[in-house]
Amino acid sequence: MLRIGLGSDLHCREEGRPLVLGGVHLPCEWGLKGHSDADALLHAVIDAILGALALGDIGGWFPDTDPRWKGADSRQLLKTVLADSRVREWQIVNVDSTITTEKPKLAPHIMSIRRSLAACLEIPVEQVSVKAKTNEKQDAIGAGLALAVQAIVLMEKRSSVS
Repeated sequence: MLRIGLGSDLHCREEGRPLVLGGVHLPCEWGLKGHSDADALLHAVIDAILGALALGDIGGWFPDTDPRWKGADSRQLLKTVLADSRVREWQIVNVDSTITTEKPKLAPHIMSIRRSLAACLEIPVEQVSVKAKTNEKQDAIGAGLALAVQAIVLMEKRSSVS
């Protein structure tokens, strides 16, 4: 049995915060505004996993009204989701994601982001795709005011759960 999930996330830019994507701190004079570390890539992947299994969304699991998640490392949020017994019945076949931003240029960092995401998901890097696009200077993303991510996951039911 297979399941597909789609996740997306959008965060506004915030001066003075670190920029974290896929668990990787990127050199940038700004980061993303959010209750947690605002790792939009991990948030989109979490939503894709939860969506594939009809388990709600990241906001339901980790509400921004809960002080426990203030400044949280999104790798820990992902780890919490992956540890859930309903999620452990499934394995991730592959992840495909697209980060849309004008700056910073992500090409030099794509492989390190892929490696980090693969490590977080405990799957081979060959099963993780991370692409970067711009919005051709259109809308808030194109003006450099925000960053967006889309992610899709394919999951397969495990034959036995350990």
